[in-house]
Amino acid sequence: MLHTKKILFMGLGLWLWYFFCFLPSFSAGPPPNRSGQVEIKDNHIYWTYEGNVFFEADIKAEKIPFDIKTSVYSQKGKVTQLLVLTTREWNDSLEVTGRINGSPESFPCEVDRPDRGLLVVRHAYGLSRNLRNRAVYDRARDWAFSVDFNPHVKIFPESSDDEGHEFTVDIKGREVVFCFRPLFYQKHRELSYFEPWNYAVWEKPIVGWCSWFAYFTDINEANVLKTADVLASELAPFGYEYLQIDDGYQRDTGLPELWLNPNEKFPDGLAFLASAIKKKGLKPGIWTNVAFKQKDFVEKHGDFFVKDERGHPGLGNWVGYSIDGANPEAVDRLVRPIYWNLKKMGWEYFKVDALRHLRYEGYNSYSQHFRKTGKDRVEAYRSLVRAIREEIGREFFLLGCWGIRPELIGMIDGCRLGSDGFSYAGLSQYNSFNNIVWRNDPDHIELSPQEAYRSTMVTSLTGSLFLLTDKPEIYLTDLAEPAKRAAPVLFTRPGQLYDVDPSRFSQLDRVGTEVSGSGPRVFDAGQKPSVFLFLLEVNKPFENWVMLGRTAESENFIPFGDLGLNPEMEYLVYEYWTKKLIGSFIRGFYPGTIDPRFNSQLFCVRERKNHPQVLATNRHISCGGYDLEDIDWGQPVLSGRSRLVGGDPYFITVFIPSPYVQAAVACDGAEVVEVKNSGPLMVLHLSSEDSRVVDWFITF
Repeated sequence: MLHTKKILFMGLGLWLWYFFCFLPSFSAGPPPNRSGQVEIKDNHIYWTYEGNVFFEADIKAEKIPFDIKTSVYSQKGKVTQLLVLTTREWNDSLEVTGRINGSPESFPCEVDRPDRGLLVVRHAYGLSRNLRNRAVYDRARDWAFSVDFNPHVKIFPESSDDEGHEFTVDIKGREVVFCFRPLFYQKHRELSYFEPWNYAVWEKPIVGWCSWFAYFTDINEANVLKTADVLASELAPFGYEYLQIDDGYQRDTGLPELWLNPNEKFPDGLAFLASAIKKKGLKPGIWTNVAFKQKDFVEKHGDFFVKDERGHPGLGNWVGYSIDGANPEAVDRLVRPIYWNLKKMGWEYFKVDALRHLRYEGYNSYSQHFRKTGKDRVEAYRSLVRAIREEIGREFFLLGCWGIRPELIGMIDGCRLGSDGFSYAGLSQYNSFNNIVWRNDPDHIELSPQEAYRSTMVTSLTGSLFLLTDKPEIYLTDLAEPAKRAAPVLFTRPGQLYDVDPSRFSQLDRVGTEVSGSGPRVFDAGQKPSVFLFLLEVNKPFENWVMLGRTAESENFIPFGDLGLNPEMEYLVYEYWTKKLIGSFIRGFYPGTIDPRFNSQLFCVRERKNHPQVLATNRHISCGGYDLEDIDWGQPVLSGRSRLVGGDPYFITVFIPSPYVQAAVACDGAEVVEVKNSGPLMVLHLSSEDSRVVDWFITF
């Protein structure tokens, strides 16, 4: 008996050890919707929330004393806590220095919209050092801590480990206003289903191909296999992983067997196709939708469907009959088998369509059905999608399509923001959602001469979902070049917690009253952009720089201050597509006219140094953000480590200030094909038959 108890005790101990060691970081439960605790003692600030000191700082004043005021406001569940430090004389100044502590999901950003300056959509790869930042946001606990406008503010990352991030804060001004907002996205942005402690954002790149615009419903097994061959040989080495088949393979929409047993255009079946795609080194993705069309089944199982006022199954445009997500039996019979079997067949990416129609023509249009049955229609809607999520698991990507879907936050990994067709506008209308709420999907990219460079550039700079949709022959032409340079997509965080174009989000509350999904709604991402500048801040251990994409000639002068750079410093500006050095500037630069070959401009802006420095690489539109693993200047040698794609010419552009002169070049792991010198620029051409990491050295 004692021996049995000992075994049970040891088993319990082992289980507890496993539980606490491997408990996900987002399982701590919801944070409280209340203010923190502020203590100021001997001019030292301690600000705590959930028992943790998240802000600690010293206050210095030229003249003492200064005034301290604290206040807490709560309106419609939005809690705002303020701490105000004010000098008593107009010519006095305060200096606040300290640190902000956050979880591994915290990052510097802007919370409040500035009242002047260029409209620029900001994203950052790595922890931002941008001078526009006046806040830190912690996604894990959904709080924002910011400094209001007027005082000079610098927030820089200081240290990082598995426990979290620490940021230094330097503030100077006559009046300093601190603002703490708990549950920022959930309450202040009114996204009630945003519970980041329950789910993680999908961080791995989603880069690949979708069949829709290439073949529409004419898709067949043969052209999918042909596309897989071309993708594997031409684009997979550059980071393209997914091949997603769209509408056209199913026999009809509705019963599980009509999805799982495809039509005659796919004679070998879906399991074979998924396996064939995987054998090419790609990940298979598949389109489904939630519409239901089999009237005879509906007549026999009326309780499975939403009913009209007369008690008959209600019909809706595009969705047909709406499956009642509040009926577990209906979900178990009609929804779960589709996704359980597709996953078993080997599919790893799931695009679920007609979700807007289920909500609008289905649940909203027949809201009396839910009132009559005493069920919540939004929870019924979520229950249906929750079943899909449960069947495919969290290890595979789930895309909600189409239009903005705030009710499905936490269940879908990505959201198709607007209607069919690539949307620049959505990347500025919902920029604050991307990689916080979900991955934004601007829809598929067609590599036309007009759009190839512009669309791939903007999608990659914003860290969005990236799927091409051309016939495979296109990828054997020069139009594939921008697609190669834009992949893979780096995982970014938005630089702003507000939408640069707020016009769509301001109408989002209408989701609950729409009864038609025929065409975009006023809150869906639009097709007409109003913002034409997209900034990607690249932060590597060895260097920081910015990439600026320009899609129209709306701004003739670009001030460095509007990019979050120091206007008093000198920067080199290099245009990536044309491979031209624009010049070296202080305060800002004139971008000039856009070359019609590219229909866009992409500027790499780097702080000018007094020694030779890498200006750009050609592998990726981040100018080294993806492929450069290290750079080091050790007089008289500039060295680095680069990631090369086999068979792809690799170019390193180096800026050489006077009086330096390049003397010798060497590379371990790749051939030095050529060295070209033109003015202050040197271009080093490396080549390797195989994809590998190489070390290179330039002696001056």
